[in-house]
Amino acid sequence: MASAALPSGSVSKLERSGPLRERVYEALLDLIVTRSLKPGQHLVETELAGLLGVSRQPVREALQRLNTEGWVDLRPAQGAFVHDPTEEEADQLLVVRGLLEAEAARLAAANATPETTARLRELCEAGERALKSDDIDAVVAANAAFHAYVMETAANSVLAELSAQVDRRVRWFYTPVARSRGALSWDEHQAMIDAIESGDEQRAQRLMRAHTEHTRTSYRERTTRKGRARSGR
Repeated sequence: MASAALPSGSVSKLERSGPLRERVYEALLDLIVTRSLKPGQHLVETELAGLLGVSRQPVREALQRLNTEGWVDLRPAQGAFVHDPTEEEADQLLVVRGLLEAEAARLAAANATPETTARLRELCEAGERALKSDDIDAVVAANAAFHAYVMETAANSVLAELSAQVDRRVRWFYTPVARSRGALSWDEHQAMIDAIESGDEQRAQRLMRAHTEHTRTSYRERTTRKGRARSGR
C-alpha cells in the first residue's frame, strides 16, 4: 500500500495562523479533498509530520479527528488510511447535494439581480479558462465557487448551512470526474445562469437538478469502470 509520499511541491510547510492542531487538520483535509492523498492511501505519521514541518503529536490528533469525521480509517495494527468511499456513500451524498442545490437555484432565480448574474458569468468564465488550460485543481475550485455563489444568491441561511456540511465531500467526489465532465458541465452552468437571470425559477431548478444528476452519473460510471479494471474484465 502506498504511503503518504506526495509529488514535489504539492504541499508547503504550514503558514496559516491559529492553533497548530487546527492547522494540521486543515492541511491534511485539504490534501484529502483535492486527492493529493488518494482514497486507500496509507498515512504514516512520521512522513506527514515531515511533510508539514511539525511533530507527530498534532498529526496523530488530526488523524483521530479525521477518522471521527469519516475521512480517514484507523485500522488496528495497520495504521491510518484515507477513507475509500463505497459507491453507496457517494450516491447518497450526491443525491442530497442535488436536492439542496436544485432548491438553491430556484431561490437564486427569485432573488437575482444584474450584479449577481454578472458574478455568476465571471465564475463560469474562470472555470472555462481553467478547463482549456487543463488545470483541474482550478476547475474544481471554480466549480465550487460557482455553486457556492448560487447558494449565496439563494439567501436562505438554513439551506446554506446544510450545503456547507457537504461542500467538501462534494468536491472530493467531483475532483476525479472534473475532466470527463469537461465543457458540458460549464455549458450547463451557462444555461442555469440564463434561467436565473430571467427569473425562471422552475427552469433554474430543473436545470440544476439535471446538472447534479449528470455529475452523480459520471461518478457512478467511473466507479464501475475502476471496478471492472481491478477485476480484469
